[in-house]
Amino acid sequence: MAAGGFCKLPNGTVVVALNLPHVADGSTGVRVLVHAQNRARALTRLRNLGLRAIYLRGNAAPPTPDEITAVLHHPDGLIWRTAPDNGVIVGELWHPIRALLRRSAVVQHGSAG
Repeated sequence: MAAGGFCKLPNGTVVVALNLPHVADGSTGVRVLVHAQNRARALTRLRNLGLRAIYLRGNAAPPTPDEITAVLHHPDGLIWRTAPDNGVIVGELWHPIRALLRRSAVVQHGSAG
């Protein structure tokens, strides 16, 4: 389960924001943004990428206007960046989800050997 929220846009689509904890130690990991037709499809997109235990309960941490702009301008409509504990992000750009999945695969394979 992840903290997050959503925002319905005037055209009927939604932007879902999720704070996913770091797998190893439970600390704050990443903030993921997904643009989709509805909340269910946004969560399905993440589950199809291998993030199986993703649920959105409530709307405690909806996307900010800047986050909405960032995800709408990305061709995949699926981006992430580090979510610091203090809530202030200094100078980090958004990354495509492929970068997170590659980083995750390297950590998994690197620790197996």
